[in-house]
Amino acid sequence: MKKLTLKVTLLTLLLGSTVGFAQDAKADSAYVRDNYEKIEQVIPMRDGTKLFTAIYQPKDKTKQYPVLLNRTPYTVAPYGVNEYKKSLGNFPTEMREGFIFVYQDVRGKWMSEGEFEDVRPINPSKSKKAIDESTDTFDTLEWLAKNLKNYTKKAGIYGISYPGFYSTMSLVNSHPTLKAVSPQAPVTNWFLGDDFHHNGVLFLNDSFSFMTFFGVKRPQPITPDKGPKRFEYPIKDNYRFYASGSVKELKDKYLQDNIKFYNDLFAHPDYDQFWQDRNVLPHLTNVQPAVMTVGGFFDAEDVYGAFETYKAIEKQNPKATNIMVAGPWFHGGWVRSNGSTFGDMQFASNTSEHYQQEIELPFFNYYLKDKGNFKPTEATIFITGSNEWKQFDAWPPKNVTTQKIYLQQNGKIAFNKTNTTTTFDEYVADPNSPVPYQGGVLETRSREYMVDDQRFASTRPDVMVYQSDILTEDITLAGPVINHLVVSTTGTDADYVVKLIDVYPENTPKFNNKLMAGYQNLIRAEIMRGKYRNSFSNPEAMVPNKETNVTYTMPDVGHTFKKGHRIMIQVQNSWFPLADRNPQQFMNVYEATSKDYLKQTQRIYHTSYIEIPVLK
Repeated sequence: MKKLTLKVTLLTLLLGSTVGFAQDAKADSAYVRDNYEKIEQVIPMRDGTKLFTAIYQPKDKTKQYPVLLNRTPYTVAPYGVNEYKKSLGNFPTEMREGFIFVYQDVRGKWMSEGEFEDVRPINPSKSKKAIDESTDTFDTLEWLAKNLKNYTKKAGIYGISYPGFYSTMSLVNSHPTLKAVSPQAPVTNWFLGDDFHHNGVLFLNDSFSFMTFFGVKRPQPITPDKGPKRFEYPIKDNYRFYASGSVKELKDKYLQDNIKFYNDLFAHPDYDQFWQDRNVLPHLTNVQPAVMTVGGFFDAEDVYGAFETYKAIEKQNPKATNIMVAGPWFHGGWVRSNGSTFGDMQFASNTSEHYQQEIELPFFNYYLKDKGNFKPTEATIFITGSNEWKQFDAWPPKNVTTQKIYLQQNGKIAFNKTNTTTTFDEYVADPNSPVPYQGGVLETRSREYMVDDQRFASTRPDVMVYQSDILTEDITLAGPVINHLVVSTTGTDADYVVKLIDVYPENTPKFNNKLMAGYQNLIRAEIMRGKYRNSFSNPEAMVPNKETNVTYTMPDVGHTFKKGHRIMIQVQNSWFPLADRNPQQFMNVYEATSKDYLKQTQRIYHTSYIEIPVLK
């Protein structure tokens, strides 16, 4: 009878939360229609191309309002002056606060004219008709300033992911009305760290699944009902599907030459001018608006972009108003969830609500409405493990010390170098049986892999596991983690995956009926292709059986390893199908066929160490 009661209670809670969510959405939708009027406008750019723009203005004309602009390749739908969005801004409080919300289909997408180009480079031409995303933003803000009524001539721009990229681009030669910009999980560098590649390694699952619909050429302006459909996978287990061929074989079979950006990707296997031109960071100089970059530590798509955008602005504009916010979130989780949990991690508070009410809304109110007294520290960071918001005068914090943790014999970690002789762990890596990125059978890439239990991998013979003793005090890491691997391979190339893991004590209680005792909580992981160890532009073969240094930086972390836990490092040579397989021979991976994937013997030498930023 107790089991039945529990099931009924859970069902009631589930239905109640679903009904509550539906009621909230319905209330938001009614609020938009009752309090805003919608205008649809095609705004001409300097080259004559017209961009489709939806403008939601408050019906109350007794006040003036600032603009919040969102430029997107993902459609401003619904279309039609009588068709309204269900909510405006990132969250309901923003639309109740009162802004003019402006949504624009970027050049070449959906109902806008022109040709779309992925992460369009800055155009260096001085021609008055030369365009890029920064000029399109400038021209849009210029039109709004000249044509909108009840407009204060103060504008803000925000966007998550690809719209985050367009937010960043607005900072280049920004319009004088632009006062506040918030790039959130911004696409920044598709070769070094976001979405498509990490350190030159193709992120196979994400790039393939995304481009099969996003990359389809649009013959003319279209609405979503006439847009491309998601790819139907013939094999539902994504591990088996991507293992059915090399990247080239998958492309030839399913995409042919129909996806322009995938063709470009194949044509530019290294960090050449094509990719360098698509890196906006060097252009972030003379930044005038206030900038608040937002990111999630567990963002599977663009964790790199958030931290690197903030750092580039800080370095190149020391006097600019430039702040960083990072929390325990997945991609866009700060507005797409309440932020109290993610996967099997618990954070003891609604972190998203705190961000929305205490940070984002005050940011836009202060810089666009002169309202409030918004004076945050340089970095507002949620530290997981200890589950607390911390304020820092710099990011990474100034009060950190660099500590080395050495990978030792018998799966041990040492905080001091103890080896005086050259020892190593040796194993065979087979790209035809690659290490999966997550346990179980998955149809699509999960976002929870960023924090998932790694016990599925730690028992494999091709995953090297190193673990500390039980910690006698808390250790908080704040900043980037640098891997200093000393390795060798019998081949001429190899990938290296390092995973930083928090191992829970054996007395940890269950969570959601899941066994948490001994849980191996992934905190950060990253991959590096060996041939790029010295240069991403000029790859070099590895010399068989020669000790080789492979050093690379992982994205920033903010985590406390609690007393009673352990620190674990796992090292492996594949992360599939998240990352493409390395043939383990020096070659252009985009020309590889299935027969090119070779077994190789790998060594991890015990002079390897991980450099961690320990908060004092």
